[in-house]
Amino acid sequence: MKLNKAVKTLSALAHEGRLSLMRRLIQAGPESLTAGELAQFSNISPTTASGQLLVLANADLVTSQRQGRHIFYYANFRQFGQLTNFLTEDCCAGRQDLLSTLKVK
Repeated sequence: MKLNKAVKTLSALAHEGRLSLMRRLIQAGPESLTAGELAQFSNISPTTASGQLLVLANADLVTSQRQGRHIFYYANFRQFGQLTNFLTEDCCAGRQDLLSTLKVK
């Protein structure tokens, strides 16, 4: 991932509402959620959720699929993984003992 893409991606996550929506989509795994479901989880209006999801989609963190009147949102795990790799690729001067402290629960 290039620096400018990382900045755009991190900027999209640098908002309490968007970060909450992204975390919920990550928790859902490969399952999709509607803007209404995500809004209810984050205690925001569906309109606000849709706007925030658009920002996440523009950063390529979220994909969507329309089915009839509903739009289903998915976390883009590939993009999220690239961001994680970007943040850790030069970590700890290659020291595995320090790098291992970054394990995901």
